[in-house]
Formats: sequence, C-alpha cells, structure tokens
Amino acid sequence: MTDTGPPDADEATFIAAVRSGDAARFAVVTERHRRELQVHCYRMLANYEDAQDMTQETFLRAWHKRETFKGHAALRTWLHRIATNVCLDFLDKRTLVASELPAPGSEVPYLQPYPDRMLPADPQESVVARETIELAFIVAVQHLPPRQRAVLILRDVLGWPASTAADALELTVASVTSALQRARVTMREQLPGRRLDWRSPATHELSEDERGVVKAYIDAHERNDVDALTALLRDDLRFAMLPDPGTVTVGAGDAVDGWVAGGLFLPGHDWRCVATTVNRMPAAVLYRRTPDDPEYRLLNIAVLHIVDGKIAELTGFDVTGKPWLGLPPTLSASSRTGSAPRRRGTSASPRGSGSPSCPAP
Repeated sequence: MTDTGPPDADEATFIAAVRSGDAARFAVVTERHRRELQVHCYRMLANYEDAQDMTQETFLRAWHKRETFKGHAALRTWLHRIATNVCLDFLDKRTLVASELPAPGSEVPYLQPYPDRMLPADPQESVVARETIELAFIVAVQHLPPRQRAVLILRDVLGWPASTAADALELTVASVTSALQRARVTMREQLPGRRLDWRSPATHELSEDERGVVKAYIDAHERNDVDALTALLRDDLRFAMLPDPGTVTVGAGDAVDGWVAGGLFLPGHDWRCVATTVNRMPAAVLYRRTPDDPEYRLLNIAVLHIVDGKIAELTGFDVTGKPWLGLPPTLSASSRTGSAPRRRGTSASPRGSGSPSCPAP
C-alpha cells in the first residue's frame, strides 16, 4: 500500500469522478475496495455486522470529503484513513474506556466470525490474511485501547510508515511509535507462542492435519460419540460460546462436563455437520433435528484452532439469524450422508430455550 509514483488508472478515474460530481462513477471506483476496507473495520471492531455498517459509513464520508483527495496519496491509503477514523468514532460512541477493556483471558462478547467468501482476493492481502484474521488475533487486538489498536493495524498489518499513520490519526510520530511499542507488548501477552511477525509471508490454506481433525470432529458428533470427541481435545482446551457471557472454560474435562451438565446428548436429537472455514480457520456448521421435525435446522458453528492434531481452542457462535454467513437455514433429512451406527444417548439441546449454550460436539 505505497504512495509512490503517479496516480494509477483507478485513481485517475476517481479524480475524474470527483471533478465531475458523478456519484455513480464515484461509487463504482470505491466499491472495488469494499472487501479490504470491511476486513480493516472488522480487525478494529471484531464484529462483522458493525464492520459492514462502518464500511458503508466510510463510503458516505469519502463522498462528502471527496474534494480533499488530491492524488498525493494512494486511493487505498486515503480510504483506509477514513475507515480508521470512522471506526475510532464508533468506538468512542461505544463508551469503551480503558477500565472496560476485556480482562486478560476473557472473551469478547461482541465477537463474530468472518465468512471467508467475503475476504479480499488481492494476493497482497491474502499472504497475511490468516495470521491477522484468525480469532485469536482479533480477540487480542480488542484488548488494546482504540488508538493503540489503530496504530498496530496501520503499522504492523498494513505496513504504513510511522509518518503516514501519524498523519492519519493526527498524532505525532513519537506518539505513534510509543503506542506501537505498548501495543506489541500487549499482543505478545495475549498471543503467547503465536507468530507475531504478521508482515512475513504466511499460508492461508488449511493443512492436511487440520482437515483430518475437522473430519474426525464431524464424525464423532454425527455418531454422538462423546469418547471420540474427548479424544480430539487437548487437555488444556480453551472453550467459549458467544454471545453467551461468562462461558470461557479451560480444560477438556471441564468443557465436556459442562456440555453434558448443560443438556448435551439428550435422547431423540439428531445432528448434521458441514465442514467450512471462517476467519481462515477450520470450522464445523452444526444442524439439529428434533424428534418431531423432518429437517435439520441451523444452530451454531464451532471454530477450531488445531495444534499437533488436537483441538486447542473451540469457539462456538450462535449463527441463527446471520444470513451474511451464507449458510442454508435447513438441511433435508433425506440428504443425510452415511455414517457409522449411532450410540444410544444422542446430541445436544439448548440450556433453557432459544439458542444453545455450547456448540454440540
């Protein structure tokens, strides 16, 4: 995302649209940047729906500020600058102060998964997308005060020079440098053992190991085999179900006990699972069929972080009423794929009414 050289064809078209006041032409040019701007807003906010709204607000603000674009900076840089400040304004209105930041080890209740189909196709973005879109990174960023968050993303993810970031945030270069140093310390505390050099090339493809664990996870779930499920979990598993508050559990035994105590494996419930990816991470979409229902109905999604062939982190999301994920709301019972014979005692039910308390394994 450099600003060197003369304006490219995209920027020349944009400048022509600005000079002519042609809103339709302006929209066509800026629309090309929607996906990368939306990912940028998501990194700032950790919520897909908020990121959508703030991306739209970015385009509106860009239209109103169109006369300020002179072609001295790249169009992408100009739009990212606007998007960053739109997100900061949003965070200010959220009345989030330092004392209200998520506590270390706690979950972020507004966190939502990001559908891979909406990630940008730009190869430059793709080489770092997985490292900076995985849930652990997104959650860690939320532990930063908003302006530290912006500095980290602009400097370490987008690779902006300190002077460009300072100009975008109306800070001094010294302030940006100091904020970045503090942000990196927090990120190291939040991401122990994770790779922190996000500007280095990184694959975004799932490994064969990850694919195999997802397959085994789905098989264990559809066979209602709690022993097989438990065997896939690391002893130090970290589990959370969102948006339910206070559901962070550390330890495979405690997690499984909680699932069972919460109503998991009730007789008469049947399950279908579909492998997918969100946030460049392996995931399983869970559909439940109750005894009096001819169809499997969308319930939740389990997003997995896999280490050495076992599930180290399992984050579940209630995905009912989330059409932007692109998941069919029901699956036909007649389309069920073959599976091994079931054990007695079947799958999960909600704890109370409404959405489930945890992703059924």
